[in-house]
Amino acid sequence: MPTLYAIALGSNQPHVRHGAPRDVLTAALMALDEAPLKLLAASPIVASRPIGPSIRSYANGAAIIETDLDPRDLLDHLKSIEHRFGRKAGGQRWRARVLDLDILLWLNGAFVDDLLCIPHREMRTRPFVLGPLASIAPDWRDPVTGLSARHLKARLDRKAPAA
Repeated sequence: MPTLYAIALGSNQPHVRHGAPRDVLTAALMALDEAPLKLLAASPIVASRPIGPSIRSYANGAAIIETDLDPRDLLDHLKSIEHRFGRKAGGQRWRARVLDLDILLWLNGAFVDDLLCIPHREMRTRPFVLGPLASIAPDWRDPVTGLSARHLKARLDRKAPAA
C-alpha cells in the first residue's frame, strides 16, 4: 500500500547537463516523480549557507512523495538518483555535492536501523530543512517530539540570532 515520505533536497555544485544547483534541484524533482515514486508537493527552492568545510552556498528544498517502497528500499532508490546526478558513494560529510536527497519523515512514523534513521537526526536543527518542509507539510508531525513541522520551524526561528 502506498505511503508518504518527506524528502529534503540539497545541491551546492553545478551539474554538467542541468546547470546551477537551483536547476539541479528542479531536475531532481522530476526524478522524484518517476516510478516507483510520485511527487505530490514541492517547496520553493531556498538558498542557504554551507555547514562544515564546504565554501559553496546551497540550494535546498523539500518534497512530499508517495511510493510503495519501504524506508530501506526508498533509501536505495534515492541513492541511485544521486548517483545518476554524479554523486559518488562515500565522500566526506558536508563537502560540495551535486545532489543530496535525505528522508526527513515517513507518514507511518519512525524507522531506525544501521543505515537509516527516520525522522532525520538533524532535521530539527536545520532551518534550510524545516523552512521548505513547513511550507509544504506544516502539519506533519515529528514522531519523536510530537511537534508539527510548523512548530519545529517556529522554535528554531525563535532561537536564531538576529541578522
